[in-house]
Amino acid sequence: MSPRAPVAVHNAALIEAFLDMMGSERGASSNTISAYRRDLMDLAQGLDLASAPRAALRKVLERFDQAGFASSTQARKLSAFRQFFGFLYQEGIRSEDPTSILDAPKMVRPLPKVLSADDVNRLLECAAAQAASDAQGRRLLAMVEILYAAGLRVSELVSLPLAAAKARDGVILVRGKGGKERLVPLNSHARDAIASWLEVRPQFLAKDEKQSPYLFPSHGADGHLTRRACHKLLKQLALKAGIDPDKLSPHVLRHAFATHLVEGGADLRSVQTMLGHADIATTQIYTHVASGRLVRVVHSAHPLARRGRTKRDKGPKQ
Repeated sequence: MSPRAPVAVHNAALIEAFLDMMGSERGASSNTISAYRRDLMDLAQGLDLASAPRAALRKVLERFDQAGFASSTQARKLSAFRQFFGFLYQEGIRSEDPTSILDAPKMVRPLPKVLSADDVNRLLECAAAQAASDAQGRRLLAMVEILYAAGLRVSELVSLPLAAAKARDGVILVRGKGGKERLVPLNSHARDAIASWLEVRPQFLAKDEKQSPYLFPSHGADGHLTRRACHKLLKQLALKAGIDPDKLSPHVLRHAFATHLVEGGADLRSVQTMLGHADIATTQIYTHVASGRLVRVVHSAHPLARRGRTKRDKGPKQ
């Protein structure tokens, strides 16, 4: 056995203990736990996590920067490291937290990609045309209508329970990150698309399967449509609708949902609740995306705009 083997085994045990805590005590989702595992296993290469000094961690972060990782990726990795080493400190495995004074990279939050209302209409019209011809089209239309009507994350969409289709008063219960639940209203178009999909849904069940707990069942191991399959279906729809497939994803439809709400006059708190954002600062990005509405608000509400041009604006007399 190599000299490094005991360290690697110990590192792996520490990481798994941390991940068990994140799942059982903090309710971290399986996706979050998988991301933490990848980041921490990368960090463990060549380091003894129980004794690595702060200087070694700083070199790791410098290597990320030199490799051209986006600031958001660096920040995510540092967040994982901080939570991990905080756990080791609290458990008495380390006498100090080496990440306590490490600086986070400066974040430049990019504006999210957003489809115009016209593009969304083209998508929906194309999906409706497919729904009129086959069962898979009905499923696709239901998916797109839900994504745009409720602003769901793709993980939330594919794992929607069948009970969500039976929601009363046009509201569905969504289980989001960390198992947190929220109520999101659905418009009549989405409800009609779901009703149409339910008529043909039994065709997508396995032969020996009489029922499935999921709204979008699949024969795969998860028992429901995968995120990858959802992405692929949307790309295909974009091509048929004459839209660049690189501009369309489930998350882009989520952004479109939020942006179009803000442009239509929705308040940020309501949008925050429907998106399931823990911090309203995350939702505020849509005030920048929906800048056209802000300009219209200023022009219609500002006192000087209502009065028209002032003498100062008119310039000197000739």
